[in-house]
Amino acid sequence: MRLLERARKEWFMVGIVVAIGAAKLEPSVGVNGGPLKPEITVSYIAVATIFFNSGLSLKTEELTSALVHLKLHLFIQTFTLAFFPATIWLFLQLLSVTSINEWLLKGLQTVGCMPPPVSSAVILTKAVGGNEAAAIFNSAFGSFLGIVVTPLLLLLFLGSSSSVPFTSIFSQLFMTVVVPLIIGQIVRRFIKDWLERKKPPFGAVSSSVLLMIIYTTFCDTFSNPHIDLDKFSLVLILFIIVSVQLSFMLLTFVFSTRNNSGFTPADTVAIIFCSTHKSLTLGIPMLKIVFAGHEHLSLISVPLLIYHPAQILLGSVLVPTIKSWMVSRQKGVKLTSPTV
Repeated sequence: MRLLERARKEWFMVGIVVAIGAAKLEPSVGVNGGPLKPEITVSYIAVATIFFNSGLSLKTEELTSALVHLKLHLFIQTFTLAFFPATIWLFLQLLSVTSINEWLLKGLQTVGCMPPPVSSAVILTKAVGGNEAAAIFNSAFGSFLGIVVTPLLLLLFLGSSSSVPFTSIFSQLFMTVVVPLIIGQIVRRFIKDWLERKKPPFGAVSSSVLLMIIYTTFCDTFSNPHIDLDKFSLVLILFIIVSVQLSFMLLTFVFSTRNNSGFTPADTVAIIFCSTHKSLTLGIPMLKIVFAGHEHLSLISVPLLIYHPAQILLGSVLVPTIKSWMVSRQKGVKLTSPTV
């Protein structure tokens, strides 16, 4: 009974394990073109659902206040679209002398060039109880920025050039992120009292949608025929990816919690996830466009296919730890603040 109670409490973690196991057993169900049609259900419906859900649950005044938090936005966007790719490039100069497959290393560089995702960082920030409004703003803004910046970064670090259809990517982002968020906010105005009274399980809805994203992501990973090649390189790349994520999360934590940073504990939570997460939803289509016809495209894509589920798994595992830190820090702030 105690085990069942624990499983019910940790249903999301159990769901992740089940989703990965199901993807491993039959990856053809969740791949693009498969029965689940993730190119529509995930790329459009799932992402739109997450942002409609956020629009519905988020207090308008909180989102408005997030827009003016320029220092926070500048920190996240500079870290993810400048510091991150530049640091990876320097790191890869050292790794180039090793026997790791060079195309997997190039794939690591493409990961560094990617914009933040439009779902996982927001959901994890919400799960911790961090600054969700800032996470939404930076995920959406970073994705729009990435439409222009990411191809330029790929050109700078990898020397690949291609005509990128900005219009189609921009319109997809607008329809799956901005429009559902605005609709959610409009609907909220009409049913605000009901929402306050009933308190629907917004977090559970978003987490359920994320399980579907995890499942289809792993279906793609397991169905990739090149996943089996050069096991040594793959294991090393997996180790490097987890190490990079942990190091960068720690780095953003250290920088954002300094005495003169001006960030609240809730801000720090948004910074940790938004600065270190990378978008698979935007990334894979961009790689297919920028490296169109490239014989090593599948190898270049592998690190991003690994990075995406790894960031969700790692983030999910760290949620209780980060949450207890944030709560204790907030309590400390309340205790030390002068009473009027």
